[in-house]
Amino acid sequence: MSPAQAQTAVKFTLDWVFQGPTSPFLVALEKGYYKAEGLDVTMDPGQGSAGAVQRVATGAYDIGFADVNSLIEYNAKNAGKEILCVFMAYDFPPFGVHTLKKTGIAKPADLAGKKLGAPVFDASFRLFPAFAKKVGIDAKSVNHVNLTPQLREQSMVQGTVDFISGHFFSSVLDLKARGVKQEDIVSFNYSDYKMDVYGNGIIVSPAFAEKPEVVKGFLRATAKAWKEVAANPAVGLAAVKKRDPLIDEKLEAERLDLSLKMNVLTPFVKENGMGDVDPARFARSVTDVADAFGLPAAPAPDKVFTNKYLPPKAERMVAP
Repeated sequence: MSPAQAQTAVKFTLDWVFQGPTSPFLVALEKGYYKAEGLDVTMDPGQGSAGAVQRVATGAYDIGFADVNSLIEYNAKNAGKEILCVFMAYDFPPFGVHTLKKTGIAKPADLAGKKLGAPVFDASFRLFPAFAKKVGIDAKSVNHVNLTPQLREQSMVQGTVDFISGHFFSSVLDLKARGVKQEDIVSFNYSDYKMDVYGNGIIVSPAFAEKPEVVKGFLRATAKAWKEVAANPAVGLAAVKKRDPLIDEKLEAERLDLSLKMNVLTPFVKENGMGDVDPARFARSVTDVADAFGLPAAPAPDKVFTNKYLPPKAERMVAP
């Protein structure tokens, strides 16, 4: 490894705060896996997937972790400046909307005319019109209240909004942390309503896509850490706690467990390893998302995702 290669600076943004589900990135950083690949990685929390896409699009960050559906929308509107997803982490999406039994909302149709609390950059909020279309309600009948991530669950507990959007493993557990009982939470997960979309993946800027060895090194280190966390989640929690000593360890352990079981260790991933997609399913999802966002045309699937930077399958096989 040349000295120049040994000092490649990489700015990496998450989609959200440091939590259990994104702990593999911290593990790769803490244990020197990125450094071993010749990468000097700086890692920052995010404020939503659409924001992470923008950070990478502007060149402020080289690599990001973001919802691929926000990427589809961005690429459809920015032909020639496409950002690529190079590693699919959430084969199964964590998107949905959540409410409390006391609101009287028992089925998706009951959401019409209600107040939705969500940060504008939230992936589940961005996809809400697609969900509304699938369940037959007018998305425009819902009143959006723009909330910071910190106020989202609290606002619903206080009753200032009727329902919220968010990753299942974020919103449901954050509500429980505020004293809400599991049986009092009503969730509508988009995937239960024929929205067969993908979730989050690792995205790279056009400039970084031209540095294949750097991208491959980042993915090798990340895959190694993800395998480690899947086999022993305590390793991930220790890395998160080191970065944020104030975390609720029990809550983050549950959040990590949920994300692994629901989003990462799917039948497809158990058979094919992390990082890749089913080409036919991915092509369908791109078309569905473009339709849901009312985009003039769907981008070609290969303008959204590529598997050319992935480590060999053997290095991507994960098991709990």
